[in-house]
Parts: sequence; structure tokens; C-alpha cells
Amino acid sequence: MITVALAKGALLKESVSRFVSSGLDFSDVLDPDNRQLMVPSRCGKARALLVRNADVPVYVAYGQAQLGIVGYDVLREHQMPVAHLVDLGFGGCRMAVAVKEESGYKRASDLPPHCRVASKFTNCAREFFDALDLPVELVHLTGSVELGPITGIAEGIVDLVATGRTLRDNGLISIEDLFQSTARLVGNPLALRLDRGDLKDVVELMRT
Repeated sequence: MITVALAKGALLKESVSRFVSSGLDFSDVLDPDNRQLMVPSRCGKARALLVRNADVPVYVAYGQAQLGIVGYDVLREHQMPVAHLVDLGFGGCRMAVAVKEESGYKRASDLPPHCRVASKFTNCAREFFDALDLPVELVHLTGSVELGPITGIAEGIVDLVATGRTLRDNGLISIEDLFQSTARLVGNPLALRLDRGDLKDVVELMRT
């Protein structure tokens, strides 16, 4: 039986739709009354694990799920050993550096050395600022990182930006993008090597 890891939240509805088009119908996970975390497909050939976004590549890497859908931002941040199979193109956003609008900074390199930068994505941020050869102190926050510059705990932030409305509503502007992120289909490398065709068929249908 194929096991698929699905992320709760913004990617779930479109993820389910893509799997339906590939022959695996997990529509029951969208039922607001559903409280199950492991849900069988309507065809009976597969099951879905409902997990947090950041946990999708963990379940796939350890083999508890053969396939999963997760944002590229999570893959970049956590660097789990999973196979990157298909860029599904939905859930588009960007990882960006943002600062207070009145700060005067125009690009990330304008930030003063050794300033504090708040982020949920500290690995991505570290990689970015190391490439700029700009030493910064990273402050790891798990909630609304926009509060960092507002409260003064940080000079800027690194965070996902979709429409930019949250930034604008809090007096912030993005000054530089690290990368673009979309939903990706990932797979367990060993399961893919041992596959007798079932996984390959799903992956090929997801490519169309």
C-alpha cells in the first residue's frame, strides 16, 4: 500500500486535488469533521498521513511515507534526504529579507554587520548571509517574525512572503529575495528504487 504524507494547512486542498488526478483520492481528509490523522484513500490502494508541513520530509525520509507534498522552503531549511520529483507549481511564495519601511535599507547588504535578523528559517538565512559575507546574529522565532523589527529585537527578518500584505500592514517592506518556493512532490529514495511501478505511475501522472 502506498502511504502519502500530506501537509495540513494552505497546501492541503490542492495537494489532494493533484493526487485525485493521479488516481489516489484522499478527499476525505478535507471533511471538516475528520479527526483521523491516517486516512485511507477512497480506492483503497493508499493512505494519507496528515502532518505538519515541516514533518512531511521527515516521514518521507524515514520511509513511513513513500511520497509527500511539501513547500520548497521546508526542503531548503531542513535538508532531509528525500528525492525531489516534481515541481507542482502551486503554493507560490518567496523567501525574502524584510525591514521597517523607514529604515532606509535598499538591499540585504545594507544591513549593518552583526545586527540581529529574526527568522523561522535560520538555516536558509545563515546560508544567504554567509554567501554575502555579512555576519549577522540570527534570532530564531516560531511565531510572527514581523514583530522582530517592530519591537526592536531584530533589524530585519527572513520569512516567506506571498502577497506582501502582512508586511505592509506592519510597516515592513521586502528588500531582497533569497529564492522562490512552490509545492514539490518528494519521494523516499529506497522506496523508489524498489518500486515495481506503482509509485512511478503516480509520479508520472503528477507530472502532467
